Amino acid sequence: TFDAAAQRLPELRELGVTHVELMPVAAFPGRRNWGYDGVALFAPHEGYGGPDGLKRLVDACHAYGMAVVLDVVYNHLGPEGNYLGKFAPYFTDTYRTPWGDAVNLDGPGSDEVRRFLVDNACMWLRDYRFDALRLDAVHALHDESAEHFLAELSREVRALEAATGRHLTLIAESDLNDPRVVRSREAGGYGIEAQWSDDFHHAVHALLSGERAGYYADFGAVSHLRAALEQVFVYDGCYSAHRGRRHGAPVGDLPRRRFLGYSQNHDQVGNRAVGERLCHLVSPGRARIAAAWTLLSPFVPLIFQGEEWAASTPFQYFTDHGDPGLGEGVREGRRQEFAAFGWQAEDIPDPQRRETARRSTLRWEERSQAKHADMLSWYRQLLALRKREPSLGCSRDTVPRVYEGPEGVVSIVRGEFVVAANLGAEPCKVDSAALLESVAGRSADRETVVVEPAAGAEHRGRYIELEPDGCAVVRAARSEDETRAVTPAR
Repeated sequence: TFDAAAQRLPELRELGVTHVELMPVAAFPGRRNWGYDGVALFAPHEGYGGPDGLKRLVDACHAYGMAVVLDVVYNHLGPEGNYLGKFAPYFTDTYRTPWGDAVNLDGPGSDEVRRFLVDNACMWLRDYRFDALRLDAVHALHDESAEHFLAELSREVRALEAATGRHLTLIAESDLNDPRVVRSREAGGYGIEAQWSDDFHHAVHALLSGERAGYYADFGAVSHLRAALEQVFVYDGCYSAHRGRRHGAPVGDLPRRRFLGYSQNHDQVGNRAVGERLCHLVSPGRARIAAAWTLLSPFVPLIFQGEEWAASTPFQYFTDHGDPGLGEGVREGRRQEFAAFGWQAEDIPDPQRRETARRSTLRWEERSQAKHADMLSWYRQLLALRKREPSLGCSRDTVPRVYEGPEGVVSIVRGEFVVAANLGAEPCKVDSAALLESVAGRSADRETVVVEPAAGAEHRGRYIELEPDGCAVVRAARSEDETRAVTPAR
């Protein structure tokens, strides 16, 4: 419930979280759901606590100094209890989405449909005092109008911002790799402030896990990680083998704060056959490497619930449809989807069973257990470092440079910092001072480096010695006599 979530805010604030994002809360039939089957867009789900409970949660986040983001879905409505089409042409058969009928944004009667959605967005921001909205799958908002729906929504939110005096933000999920999404309306874009960066996720996941199925076929090399960190979109107009065509366009000089970076999210975990997290697929060392690459990237970092302590619980797809036929269809659809990957039907969790949702519920007591506490400490140190060192945030002045060394060594240099990781099978030695010299023109002979933080690593003067799956963050010494290791802020 909203009230139960509010009780966990102190832990999030202590970790270093600045924004809390909720998955969709629009009302749906049944008791449990990811939220993407909402049908009453103006009603917070009663089972979570209804309007009053949601307001208490938002107020509690603000009291702890954290902003609140709400995921909203405007590309489709849920399959059960969806009666909007009985009243007016809210839907169109001109387009289709993977989840059902497309919303009518450019056909006859679409002016009122667009107004309905804009009013809904403004309600969450104005009446519930959300600070931002995350717009689900905007690539499925099919619109051939002269003013795209996203541009209209941006214009209306800017007007609301001026009227309320509160800073309001729109964040898109987009599969288009189209910089127009986050370009200003004045520059010919849609005026959305930021978007999720799936290319970064795919580059990190494929490189660390070795998976190559589906869209991961386009990723898996250090060059893909380099492209994601240095130019945002890996596919920025080049050929995508997975798609069988060229994809995307360059972002140019768009600020990196307009993009969110993550190694996990609800889709990338929950849409797997059994909902495995990254820490279930790779070694603890590689999970730490993913955290370092993400939290010290030039993007705004996003952490998926429980990731910070390597939660043992999966996150599986769950529903509670009352229509038996629909429930069976969802169940069988999941089985058929994953049969193509070699999964047996009996091994696919039944989305309709209550146990599937219970299995996905976080066990917060794990945070004090040794292996989980170690990962939590790692995340705290990295977030504290990012906060303390402006050059490790969304700085224009420290564009990452990625170097691939021998035998699986990957080093990322940002300003005076090096994030070194050993993806090889043998221990290795990294000359971090030389890496800094190559980027910043420093003298490798005079510079020393200090470790901050490290796992599976030893710092010896200008060198870092890394065990397999070891990772260390080092920086150039800032004075002639600085040789001590820096103690991360708590």
